[in-house]
Amino acid sequence: MVLAAGLGQRMRPITDTLPKPLVAIGGKPMLDHALDRLAEAGVEEAVVNVHHLAAQIEAHLATRQRPRVTISDERAQLLETGGGVKKALPLLGQEPFFHVNSDSLWSETGRSNMRAMADAWDGGAMDMLLLLARREGSVGFDGRGDFFRADDGLLTRRGSADSAPYVYAGVAIMKPELFADTPEGAFSLNLLFDRAIAAGRLHGLVLEGRWLHVGTPEAIAPAEAAFAAATEVHA
Repeated sequence: MVLAAGLGQRMRPITDTLPKPLVAIGGKPMLDHALDRLAEAGVEEAVVNVHHLAAQIEAHLATRQRPRVTISDERAQLLETGGGVKKALPLLGQEPFFHVNSDSLWSETGRSNMRAMADAWDGGAMDMLLLLARREGSVGFDGRGDFFRADDGLLTRRGSADSAPYVYAGVAIMKPELFADTPEGAFSLNLLFDRAIAAGRLHGLVLEGRWLHVGTPEAIAPAEAAFAAATEVHA
């Protein structure tokens, strides 16, 4: 599931006429970076939700072959990171699936991080597995961090601490049954994060590479530069 329905308000005025997932970094729309990463990891089918400037995203995806894309239409109501998935569950099937923010972007330094997540997935011990970026060294991110990670991969929230070393990088693997007892309509994925933490079943895998946070127009140039540098080094 690739989330491409958001309004991209912090990216205005660009997103007044162009949906944020189609903003290009390194000569490629961010949505295509996300879908290409999934294809590299062996994913054959993806669901992409749409709301803001939906027709542009649908037209862009119309000829995509790998992965095959099905649209989940949220034109009637924007459902946020959790509600959008709940609406799309009939398209996603019964097995654990990737959940990807379409603006999640990073440089690879070795093997596919999504493939590493798939290899690390253990449904017996995990309800969700998050891809984590190191707060220090990430490009365009000035927040205080989201999670602490134990040696066994279990995650806890930053809580009242001044900072935490890891940031959610916008990619997760999760079980569809997590959505069985969730609100109707819009809700945040944070609800499921907290439930999984309470159950001792939220795990994290640390990104190999450099995370690029592209939240505002001013963040595009630094992300472009970091992406180009990483591409040259690992070409």
